[in-house]
Amino acid sequence: MDLTQGTEEEKNARAKKMMLWFGIVSLLMGFAGWTSAYIVSSSREDWSSDVALPQFFIYSTIVIIISSFCYMLAKNAIKEGQSSKGTLWLWITFALGIVFIVLQFSGFSEMVAQGYYFTGPTSSIKMSYVFLIAMVHIVHVVAGMISLLVVLYNQSKGKYSKANYLGVTLGATFWHFLDLLWVYLVIFMTFVK
Repeated sequence: MDLTQGTEEEKNARAKKMMLWFGIVSLLMGFAGWTSAYIVSSSREDWSSDVALPQFFIYSTIVIIISSFCYMLAKNAIKEGQSSKGTLWLWITFALGIVFIVLQFSGFSEMVAQGYYFTGPTSSIKMSYVFLIAMVHIVHVVAGMISLLVVLYNQSKGKYSKANYLGVTLGATFWHFLDLLWVYLVIFMTFVK
């Protein structure tokens, strides 16, 4: 396939999709590095294998999965020309993103209440990794929420239609990636003791 062929709009869409996927692959590499370091560190003598993840992380996992479904419903509504319905689902997705972040910080509070800190004399290597991995993911969720605000702004200006919804597709792809990444991280941190 010759990527130089097609209309300017088609070439622009391909370029934007390719840039998104380059970004996603680079994020995957970063998280692969942190999870690899987690595995290597788990062989240390001072590794706390009996420490469980906070319950709030499970709740936040459910919320982010639901938010992905809401983003899909928003995209489908916009594709079908149901603009107001699409806007509603986008706002619900945004609200669920906020709930996800609140639940994450509740998880951090739960860890601190159990006496685990990111650093210091009562920290453990395992919990430091949990704090780090979850915080870096939260930063990316904030980036996803900013992109969602851009999608909402463009939606309010009527820039999306049945024929043109590339921005929604790009935003949804990034959001679904963040969802799948968090599910992987929770499963990973639960089962890699």
